[in-house]
Amino acid sequence: MRALTVDQPGHPPALSVKEVPVPQPGPEEVLIRVVGCGFCHHDMLVMSGTLRRGVAPGVILGHEIAGVVEQTGGQVTGLNAGDSVVSILTNACGRCDRCQGGQEHRCRSGVGVGHGRNGGFAEYVAVSEFSLIQVADGTDLISAALLACPIGVALQAAQDVAQIKPGETVVVTGAGGGLGVHAVQAAAALGARVLAVTSSPEKLGSLAPLGGEEILHTEELDFSEMVLALTEDEGAAVVLDTVGSPLFPSAWRSLAQFGRLVLLGEVAGHRVELNLAEIIFRDARVQGASGVSRASVRQAAEMASRGELKPIVCRTFALEEAEAAFALLASRQTLGRLVFTPGAGPI
Repeated sequence: MRALTVDQPGHPPALSVKEVPVPQPGPEEVLIRVVGCGFCHHDMLVMSGTLRRGVAPGVILGHEIAGVVEQTGGQVTGLNAGDSVVSILTNACGRCDRCQGGQEHRCRSGVGVGHGRNGGFAEYVAVSEFSLIQVADGTDLISAALLACPIGVALQAAQDVAQIKPGETVVVTGAGGGLGVHAVQAAAALGARVLAVTSSPEKLGSLAPLGGEEILHTEELDFSEMVLALTEDEGAAVVLDTVGSPLFPSAWRSLAQFGRLVLLGEVAGHRVELNLAEIIFRDARVQGASGVSRASVRQAAEMASRGELKPIVCRTFALEEAEAAFALLASRQTLGRLVFTPGAGPI
């Protein structure tokens, strides 16, 4: 099968498409013919060499997988050849306390798909049955590649971690990116007033139809000042930060008393300074959110089918176009997600 490999991390990285063996599914695994696999910022950080921790040597990247079941292992009971499926981001066991408690994304023996084990930037990928969610026949699998990450990740962070309530003001940073544009929609779907922050002037006008009041952040115009102005100096009840350290000071200044700052992304890996007394006297909560459970993916699929959440696919690429995809994602000009389409036929 054809698979995208990272021959040398860098900016730009050395990438190539190589012929590698089709993976053989284990007893509890399913072989998936990949129809679409989203190109996440996580993948770009690995390609550039910024993210190294836990990355398996020579791993095939890609964790936003949608495809068709090709083969099943002997102990697989819930899926059959021809079923349409999407994956969560972790190869989960299905037996530990976390899996049984609906926290499959934090499986005690789980391995990151496209991180610790091979992922979906290939024609085929083998994933545990417990890490797959069946979707309806006829589902657009290019759009469905986004149901777990970024849509399910954003929904879970907004609903379960931030616990957004109707009428609350929510700030979303990086609102034009693949995660941010879906976080805007998730917060709006939960009834929030959403202030969508972008540093890309060309993306203004694209976020309002998705439920966000648009705010431009530049070196001259700190978005926290606009948030305070738009909330009568009270600040936002929730900040969903998809950017991390570059915008953390502004995100923190945007937070209201009793506010919840939820960190979903870190694009630079820089340290930040925070006076602990400020957390205490603001009665604030700062929390991380990553991954997505099976339940959140199912909910995302249901909401997408009702039109409450819309997968935003910016553009599709063949595996052989990976260098162009990397350059486009690195330019920060994309609205929504890029998706690779390996284009394999049945075995």
